[in-house]
Amino acid sequence: MWPLYAAGFTTAFGAHGIAANLGGFSEDAVTSLLVLGGLLALYDGAEVLLKPVFGTLADRIGARPVLLGGLVAFAAASALYAVADSPGWLWAARLGQGAAASAFSPSASALVARLNPAAKHGRAFGSYGFYKSIGYTLGPLLGGVLAWAGGLRLLFAVLAVLGAAVAVWAAVAVPVVPPLPKARQTVLDLARRLADPAFLAPTGALAAATAALSVGVGFLPVSGRAAGLGTVATGAAVSVLAACAAVVQPKAGRAIDDGRLTTRGGIGAGLLLTAAGLACAMQPGLTGVLSAAALIGAGTGLITPLGFAALASSTPQERLGQTMGSAELGRELGDAGGPLLVAAIATTTTLTYGYAALALLLAVGPVAGLIRHRFSQKSP
Repeated sequence: MWPLYAAGFTTAFGAHGIAANLGGFSEDAVTSLLVLGGLLALYDGAEVLLKPVFGTLADRIGARPVLLGGLVAFAAASALYAVADSPGWLWAARLGQGAAASAFSPSASALVARLNPAAKHGRAFGSYGFYKSIGYTLGPLLGGVLAWAGGLRLLFAVLAVLGAAVAVWAAVAVPVVPPLPKARQTVLDLARRLADPAFLAPTGALAAATAALSVGVGFLPVSGRAAGLGTVATGAAVSVLAACAAVVQPKAGRAIDDGRLTTRGGIGAGLLLTAAGLACAMQPGLTGVLSAAALIGAGTGLITPLGFAALASSTPQERLGQTMGSAELGRELGDAGGPLLVAAIATTTTLTYGYAALALLLAVGPVAGLIRHRFSQKSP
């Protein structure tokens, strides 16, 4: 399992480590905000388009070859800019990294499910999410140190070494998991499976959690600055968010495996916690920012392992790659949609109303579920 955790760390560290430092350490390539936006969108855009494709390929030829190929491609794309060091190759390298992550990220998720019995899926996905959260946390910090010490080329070189090392480790330690025989699937069959509530509910929760996480990371510092807080305080708030998400995920995974938590109840509680965090973000000052960070981190940390465990338990093993790839697509859409929604509302009103709108969206599902449950208990 350790190379799979390392793969999760690699994709998170690669995504945030470079994204957080593109604007400050690549003046020759980033000549405007539009160019910066394009470079940031390349990585996520490649993932949105390719994750379902590589997930289906993992089901067809086996998740291990796709995992290894993606890690090797990630190392090669990172080395491309480390060697070439020109603005044009930066675009190519960033696109290559996103395409490679689209291959090894859903493959790693599928292998986490295949290599663990259903009774341990919560623990396995909790640990996988923990190390991924560590990558998101260390990416901007450690990436900033590397870029300060040797520019973006050093950061890309470290990512190339990291990708290659994890690929070798996975080749040695991850066992061969052959693809399972499966019945022929039509496009209509796929549409029915992806429209099933057993897929839509956890995927929607994962997308909502990712949307709130992105909003927290992107906009809580803005709220902090508006309240007169310095960069240290706002940076600490983002660190609190990431740390809470990292700590809660393994605990949530163990709780569901031990029967102390149900998937439906845990995801509902996670959505309400996250909505409460966004409501706290509406309050001015350090207390509002820190409490928002803690609640958003805890809520998203509760949702993530439960969502993936629910998907793994409801999916035939021969279709795990396709399901994980499609669920990752949902997360990417949430990653982009959450900040866009909050920014659009904040542009015409204030950031407070943006937080409120996303909080309401997250709370609608679990509140409606509680109301239905109450009425079903009262009915004869």
